[in-house]
Amino acid sequence: MVIKFLKSTYSKFTTALRKARSLLSEKIHSLFRGKIDGDMLDQLEQLLYEADFGVKTAQELTQMVKEIHRVHPSYTTEEYIKALQKHLVEELLRYPSALKQISDEQSPMIILIVGVNGNGKTTSTAKLAHLFSQNGKKVLVAAADTFRAAAIDQLETWAARLQIDIVKGKPKTDPSAVAFDAIQAAKSRNCDVVLIDTAGRLHTKTHLMQELEKMKRTCQKASSQEGPHEVLLVLDATTGQNAIEQAKEFYKFTRPTGIILTKIDGTAKGGIVFSIQKELQLPVKFIGTGEQIDDLQPFNPEAFVSNLFE
Repeated sequence: MVIKFLKSTYSKFTTALRKARSLLSEKIHSLFRGKIDGDMLDQLEQLLYEADFGVKTAQELTQMVKEIHRVHPSYTTEEYIKALQKHLVEELLRYPSALKQISDEQSPMIILIVGVNGNGKTTSTAKLAHLFSQNGKKVLVAAADTFRAAAIDQLETWAARLQIDIVKGKPKTDPSAVAFDAIQAAKSRNCDVVLIDTAGRLHTKTHLMQELEKMKRTCQKASSQEGPHEVLLVLDATTGQNAIEQAKEFYKFTRPTGIILTKIDGTAKGGIVFSIQKELQLPVKFIGTGEQIDDLQPFNPEAFVSNLFE
């Protein structure tokens, strides 16, 4: 299923990455205007590490600059920056950010939204529902976070505002039952997409994580083994490398297919996108660019890299 990255959203990327760009772009341009030697390369690697690119990517990019300088010693600052941008875009494109394509027979698309408390999971579910609706899709949301009555109320309010269908359970009821009912309802109502909001899990609590495994099995049962088609893990960009540790634990139990990276506008460490993909081999599929309902966008590698270094 293709969700379009509209030209009008480019300005949102620009605004959201203001902090990351001010840290990274200005300092990198300053470094490349000086002499490229061992001291400069050490500073470059440290800068990339501080911007949350991670150790592996920081070392890889520094070695790449060293090799470029050996082959093209007369390169200008802009030529170095373009080479870095090209490499980073290629790295991001190794893990396609588009949603899985399904046939009409497999419809509705079932998307399980998982994540730790406080990462913006329920809000991201609502924003994603809005994005699908704007792309002409009929959406149903499932309020399967039955551990928090406030989460059910929050998603119900969003559903009413967006004029989309919702299936909910009573507080403390079995969340898997809510997911099952939602999928059945979506089928009968000819919906294109089912978004299932789950309870926030502490990634260190094994028994809670195992409940997510049960929900995945329920989705399979309710959809003749087809679903969930996507398991999207919501991560908070401002938590930096801790987000990667969270993701590793979730991967053991739910095998996420992609990342929704929220609060990118609140961090100066835009390198977390590259670190996530390098460490987890998972694509960032959506990115949060603000607090408004339309501030969740399909991740566009070219736009992201361009804005990070311009």
